Amino acid sequence: MQAAIQKTQKAQKVQKISILGATGSIGKSTIDVITRHPELFSVFALTANNNIELLLQQAQLCSPEYVVIADPTQFKQAKKIFSEQQLRCEVLAGHEALVQVASAPEVDVVMAAIVGAAGLLPTLAAVKAGKKVLLANKESLVMSGDLFIQAANQYNAQVLPIDSEHNAIFQCLPTDFKYGDLCSSGISKILLTGSGGPFLNTALNELHHVTPDQACAHPNWDMGRKISVDSATMMNKGLEFIEARWLFGLEAADIEVVLHPQSIIHSMVQYLDGSVLAQMGNPDMRTPIAHALAFPERIESGVSPLDFKQLANFSFTEPEVDRYPNLVLAMQASDAGQYATTTLNAANEVAVQAFLQGQIGFMQIAQVNDECLQQTSAHKLGTIEAILESDKSARRLSMSIIDKLSQPSLQKVGS
Repeated sequence: MQAAIQKTQKAQKVQKISILGATGSIGKSTIDVITRHPELFSVFALTANNNIELLLQQAQLCSPEYVVIADPTQFKQAKKIFSEQQLRCEVLAGHEALVQVASAPEVDVVMAAIVGAAGLLPTLAAVKAGKKVLLANKESLVMSGDLFIQAANQYNAQVLPIDSEHNAIFQCLPTDFKYGDLCSSGISKILLTGSGGPFLNTALNELHHVTPDQACAHPNWDMGRKISVDSATMMNKGLEFIEARWLFGLEAADIEVVLHPQSIIHSMVQYLDGSVLAQMGNPDMRTPIAHALAFPERIESGVSPLDFKQLANFSFTEPEVDRYPNLVLAMQASDAGQYATTTLNAANEVAVQAFLQGQIGFMQIAQVNDECLQQTSAHKLGTIEAILESDKSARRLSMSIIDKLSQPSLQKVGS
């Protein structure tokens, strides 16, 4: 009888999860982790932009209560396919449906993994509903950092970082860390690591001829094409720099970006006494996902442990300004304020898409971003409506800059 009582006391409630961006790399890794632990997690909703085929496969595996296609033009086709497969889940469509499944009362955890500005509103809805939010959508903080943090505090939402770097920092901080107060924890600096991407050692004059496929061939990580390009330009690290400031309440001087090509150390915290705590692991997003899902406990993720006997020597270096102008732009935008980071994020999304479509060259991504920032006057962003309007304005401006750069006489970049 005593053993039965103890087992009952240790039993955990099965947590219901909505996965925003289920068909992306983070979404797929999340499903891999949670299907290893059916006693701990069940899927409430899966969402995708328009990848109906993969969403169907995931729904067959996870048996969600809802699936959402963000693109409303795909709704009829999705509903027809799911009906033919006799799946017992309701099919919804559109951005309002994303908000609905992110904030539903039944949901315990929301994986916010929609790439880009499109993830802002559903992620913010999850925060305002007081959910446990696993934040993989860095754009939410880049675009609306102050409003986002205020909402998290006001609605008592638990926000846990999924980016490997921020998750590493979180694991290396003391448990009693006070937001924005490094000194009281004896911390001198945050060391934000990055691999340097596929062009770390490429001659600078060759970067003008980089193709989309080359930019998307990351040496260590398996990611979507947009994030892969951001990693190649180090805009990804720039956005993470901005995100880290909001997540932990940091000043720009508190963070040092360090290149670590092996991607084994995911970030570090340097203490006043000379100690440096580093979080290490194989480059697999299932590790930070499993950590955040189970926090403060630990669960198996499916990731192989490090074999230190097989590791090559670690190397570290500073990022070159000429090689990674987007990183510099992001740091400058972080100092300029919310309008600048919102503008930069929007311009970069448009520029990366133009590069992937062969409209502009690889190094012109930073040129578009820079010109967009220079042509945007400082303005206050005190509401979510103002943020979204600023985002739209920056997209229009960056499109006009791209139109001027991509002359008809220029040969398109290979894909």
